[in-house]
Formats: sequence, C-alpha cells, structure tokens
Amino acid sequence: MARSDSLPNDITALKQMVLEAQAKARNAEAEAHALALLVEKQKYLIAKLKHEQYGQSSERSAYLEQLELALAEMEETASQSEAKAQLAAMAANEKKIVVAAFERRRPVRGPLPENLPRERVVEPAAASCSCCGGTNLRKIGEDVTETLEVIPRRWKVIQHVREKFSCRACEKISQPPAPSHPISRGRAGPNLLAQVLFSKYALHLPLNRQSDAYADEGIELSVSTLADWVGACAATLMPIGDAIKAHVFAAERIHADDTPVKVLAKNKCRTGRLWDYVRDDRPFGGIAPPAVAFFYSRDRAGEHPQTHLASYQGLMQADAYAGFAKLYEPARKPGPIVEQACWAHARRKFFDLVRLQKSPIAAEAVTRIDALFAIEREINGHSPAQRALVRNERSRPLIDELESWLRGRRAKLSSKGDPAKAIDYSLKRWAQLTRFLDDGRLCMSNNAAEREIRAVAVGRHNWTFAGSDDGGNRAAAMYTLVNSAKLNDVDPQAWLADLLTRLPDHPARRINELLPWNWKTEHLAAAA
Repeated sequence: MARSDSLPNDITALKQMVLEAQAKARNAEAEAHALALLVEKQKYLIAKLKHEQYGQSSERSAYLEQLELALAEMEETASQSEAKAQLAAMAANEKKIVVAAFERRRPVRGPLPENLPRERVVEPAAASCSCCGGTNLRKIGEDVTETLEVIPRRWKVIQHVREKFSCRACEKISQPPAPSHPISRGRAGPNLLAQVLFSKYALHLPLNRQSDAYADEGIELSVSTLADWVGACAATLMPIGDAIKAHVFAAERIHADDTPVKVLAKNKCRTGRLWDYVRDDRPFGGIAPPAVAFFYSRDRAGEHPQTHLASYQGLMQADAYAGFAKLYEPARKPGPIVEQACWAHARRKFFDLVRLQKSPIAAEAVTRIDALFAIEREINGHSPAQRALVRNERSRPLIDELESWLRGRRAKLSSKGDPAKAIDYSLKRWAQLTRFLDDGRLCMSNNAAEREIRAVAVGRHNWTFAGSDDGGNRAAAMYTLVNSAKLNDVDPQAWLADLLTRLPDHPARRINELLPWNWKTEHLAAAA
C-alpha cells in the first residue's frame, strides 16, 4: 500500500495511479469470480456423479476421484485469488477508490462436534466505558466464537505396579499376577499397536515412514521393532479373521474379485494376487452383517479360488476369469456354484469404445445398459421377491430389446472390429448376465467386490510391493479385519485396540462376541 506522504503532488500522475489501482482491483476481482464459477461447476459435476454412485463402474469412480482432487486445487487457487482481490480492494480504498466487495459462495459450516471438550479463553474486557470513561460496568452477556484446534499427540509410559506382601504369620509372599499383554513380546500398549496397524493397512503408511514420523516426535522406534509388533499382532488377531471368513462363506451369495500385487523376490519383483470375497446382503434387504475375506496367492492360477471356496456352494458374482470355470461345474463337490456375470464389465467394453473411438453403436449400448442400472437403484434394499417382480415387469422387456438390438448390430459388423468384440463379450455370457432377472438376491454388477479391492489398489502406490509371501498373507488377514470393520461403520483403530486389550483373556468359544458388528452393538448399548 502507498503511504499518503509518498503520493505524487501532480494531479495527472495521481489520476494515473488511481486508474491503475482501480484496474488492478477489478482484474483481481474478475479472476476470483471466474475461479469461483469454475469451483461451483466442479462441485456440481462431483455431486452429480455421487448421486449416481450406486452400481458405479470403475471408470466413473476414477473420474470422480480425479474431479475431487482437481476441486481441492481449484478451491485453494480461488481462495488465494479472493485474498488477492481483497488486498487490492484495500489498497484501492486507501486511495479513496470504492470497489464492490466480492464474496465466493462457501460451504455451509455445521456446528463443531458436541463431544469435544471445550476450553474457554476469555478475552480481557475494558476496565472503563469507551464512551464516558466510567468504571461502574456490569456484564450483560457474551459472544462466543468457536475454533477447532488440535493438540499434538502425547506419549506416556504406563507403569503396571504389582506390590508384594509378606504374611507376618507364615511369611508367605503374595503378589497379584502380571497383567496380560496384547503381544507376548514387546512393551507396546494396545492403542499404540492399533495405531501402527491402522496406519499400515488403512492409511497405507509403510513402517519406515511411521518410524520417521515417531522419530520426529522424539520416540525412537526402529522399523524392525514395528515389524515385530505387526507380526505378533497378526498372530494374536488370527481367530477374529477366521471367524469373519466363516461368516462370509456362510452367505447365500458372495462377490469375488482379485488384483495383482508385486512381491519382492531375489533380484526382482514377481506378481502375486490378492483375492477378496464379499458378503453383502443389504441390496436384497438381508439383515446379516456385511463382511469381506481376503486371501493371498503367489500367482493367479485357478487352483487358488478353488481352495478358498472349497466348502462354499451358492451364488457368486464375479468377472469372466477362466480360473473360476471349475467352480461352476455341475459335478463339483459339495455342490456347484451358480455364476452371475457382471454387467459393469460388459458395459465397460462399450464405454471404452465411446471414450476412445466415439463409437455410436457403443454409445447406444451404454445408454440401454444404464437404463437397467437406473431400475436397480430404485429397488435397492427391497426384498428378493419385490426385486424379482419389478425386474420381470420392467427390466426383462429392456433386456429382450437389448439382446435383439445387439444381435442385429453384430450381424452387420466385421468380427475383427472392436464393436463386434464388445458385443461378443456380452452375447457369449448372456445366460449368466441375465440370471439376475429370476433371482432377487443377485445384483447386476460385481461392484461390491471391486469397492473392497480398491483399498489394495490405493495402497500399492505407497508400499509398492509386499516383502514376501508371508507379508502377502499377513496383509490379506489385516485387510479382512480393517475392511470388514469399515463395512459395518466401525472405527477400525478403536476396534483393533479393544481387541488387543481383550483377546489375551477372552474365551475362544465366545470369539463371535468380538466381531465388528457384535462389538458395535455392545458399545452402542454401553453408551446408551
């Protein structure tokens, strides 16, 4: 800002300075206004995609994540431009220039959480009246402005003291037994152990980054120490993971998917797989809690899902992976698994053609499939009978029209063309794709499994590879716990801390009491 004593005395120069200040303020205001409009447009796109999120395909999800990342950058830039505009307006006002204030539409701020403790900071009041100077003041009220603040985490050492007593009559020494520890070795408390596990498997922070963060806070915890804790916790928590897997494979219908993971090997990395099997009965009004079971394997051979599902029979929604074929054989023991193919995968074949080649045939196919997904959104959560009724009345005619249209278009296309290949993918699996019409328990897509496997895909960017096959098995066990807790709206870190506290003394026959959905019910009852 220019000081009054630095302003020129020449009228022409002074006018020129005023005009320049006005132009600068208006330019800054226009820039901030344009950015604000861009932010609002971005918010609209994100809200629209979120509204359509049920049954989302991976391409829509990836686009949504990109939009949200871009929105954060836009809002930062918009706030910076708005601040520049305000500074320019203040400078112009000092030179007696009036510039209309610009305000960007901000998110509606809700009240701060009521459960947080409040610390009152009373600002010093005036000792005398600002009008007459009198000192006879009385309080008539107060205005309170709340700000959210965070206190850096506090480390402490808990000393478990066991006093010894000697009997004066017989001189026998008595002492209470040593308390149980979450792990047999190490001096870490359950909350610290839960934090290490949660950071590694939910926040995807490798142990070396955690060690560096703790060192910055003055706590030296080597990577080998943290690794020792993680391994011991995985062994302690194994009964919970086994109980969750038993719950998943007791379902009438499951979802299945897999994703590659790099595994460190001698002088190179090889590619292993993480498999997930999801139980989620909520789409057809089921009351059984949702859960997910993860498994690790060294490769993608079909023998691995056959081993995972050795005792399962029922409905399974999955992609067209050939390794699942033996699961669907009629002579399979204990019984065949009924396949429901994924419409999201079929749609993706056409969607890619629309995105890359602007194919009109693919665009029409996407529109027709989207009409089926729209019906599914309406009947989500209804009973199987209701879902089957609506599908037969509304979806079946659309399916029949889609099949006729696909076969008619296919007859006019070259077998080597991409549109023909996309159509063939659906027509070859038409019986499996349309099985959902007659069974209300089935969904159109396998997105339930894809959503859970996404945690692995996100984590790969941070931890890059698993250190060994044992590390892959350990990761599968921990993802089973963390993701099952999230599916039941349970805080994984709080749950893991309580598990590590109680498991050493908890009876094995009552292990189901500690499963996330039962744990949640117990804690809600205690809070009430």
